[in-house]
Amino acid sequence: MFLTITTTGTPERPATDLGYLLHKHPGKAQAFSTSYGRAHVLYPEADPERCTAALLLEVDAVALVRRGKGKGRGGAPDAALAQYVNDRPYAASSLLAVALSGVFSSAMRAVCAAKPELPAQARPLRIEVPALPARGGPALVRALFEPLGWTVTADPVPLDPAFPEWGDSRYVRLVLESRTLTLAEALRHLYVLLPVLDDAKHYWVSSDEVDKLLRAGEGWLSEHPEQRLITSRYLSRRWSLTRQAMERLELVRLAETDDSAVEDIDNAVGEEAETEEKPTPLAVQRRDALIEALRTAGAARVLDLGCGQGQLVQALLKDPRFTEIVGVDVSMRALTIAARRLKLDRMGERQASRVRLVQGSLAYTDTRLKGYDAAVLSEVIEHLDLPRLPALEYAVFGAARPRSVLVTTPNVEYNVRWESLPAGHVRHGDHRFEWTREEFRGWAGAVAERHGYIVEFVPVGPDDPEVGPPTQMAVFTLTTPTAGTPQKKEAKAA
Repeated sequence: MFLTITTTGTPERPATDLGYLLHKHPGKAQAFSTSYGRAHVLYPEADPERCTAALLLEVDAVALVRRGKGKGRGGAPDAALAQYVNDRPYAASSLLAVALSGVFSSAMRAVCAAKPELPAQARPLRIEVPALPARGGPALVRALFEPLGWTVTADPVPLDPAFPEWGDSRYVRLVLESRTLTLAEALRHLYVLLPVLDDAKHYWVSSDEVDKLLRAGEGWLSEHPEQRLITSRYLSRRWSLTRQAMERLELVRLAETDDSAVEDIDNAVGEEAETEEKPTPLAVQRRDALIEALRTAGAARVLDLGCGQGQLVQALLKDPRFTEIVGVDVSMRALTIAARRLKLDRMGERQASRVRLVQGSLAYTDTRLKGYDAAVLSEVIEHLDLPRLPALEYAVFGAARPRSVLVTTPNVEYNVRWESLPAGHVRHGDHRFEWTREEFRGWAGAVAERHGYIVEFVPVGPDDPEVGPPTQMAVFTLTTPTAGTPQKKEAKAA
């Protein structure tokens, strides 16, 4: 990846002031380590009349694959060649944006101790990016940069000059020119908009990305006509984070209009309200109950069957007593999101050796699932059609046979307590059924009897005296240590 920043100057304001602003001496070539390669800063030209600083990012393509695909990382497998033949190491993307913020951090913050007057000065700037992925084409590039005061040249790169009939690729050669912007403003524009145009990031987007976006977008994002698109793409289209960012940007806009501070606008709720205790979400109560049951069972090697986006796996990793955690799901998209949530590509080797994410269907026996201390089926069974439950039952209880099995499922009787849930509706559109407490106990007791387990029932959430808890959990414990003719055991209720 390659990017150049060029400025011109006069004897009174020499172009070589660019070295002070970037905190990189024009007479030296410097190198910096990054998480995915090495960044080099050099000056192809450095005269008082004209000065150019170049940032060359050498991305280790093999390391990029290994850090996302290695053992214990849980990365979703791509086509064999696509792992190595892709634009990530060569075209401007979030990798280059992260390198910009790391190598030129002081310049982005408009800090210059040697000449403190320089960061606030607008200067002639020309920025060139030879290869920039642009999902939206040159028109979107102009729509993003021109409102910020840039003159934009975005020339499409042909797929192959030898075959013009193939048309253009999704890349452009970008040239930005301005005489009204400071260097700090220019770098912040690039930091936000490079990954926006690529419409992808190389790392998991968490809530702290909202703060990064608002810091880099200060002074321009709140009034940008493409604010919603920028926010959504920068935050990897995570709607909850996008909504949070949009609400904060609207506060900034209102504060600027009223010439007030943001905290003066956002004062409708007193500070004492922030200390009010919020109810613990049912999903958190469910995870806590599962983890407590696993600890009680003395489990160290745990299967999370139907792990979804990896919330339980993430919670289990925080407890060192769980030495091996395997998340299983049929959805590769869910596993990819789980890998990002867990930051497996940045996890240390010791921690990574504790976790695996694998694709598999619970309707089929799988030898990979044998020999574990415990298996968790959290909010899984209700997503299966009833005729498929016997297949799951045999795959887990008959073939895998962990020492303990934890099953949670909604209690349909509690649905009358959800004011927002219409009568007769299930809690989720994909639920094939929801059982009463009696129905769940009947199914669990029969499963335990057929496969040599005993079962106890644990309420999860507030246990309503009339309709029971919102979630019901069955804790199965193996009493027949080896496969064979299952012994009949009586199911008992807690």
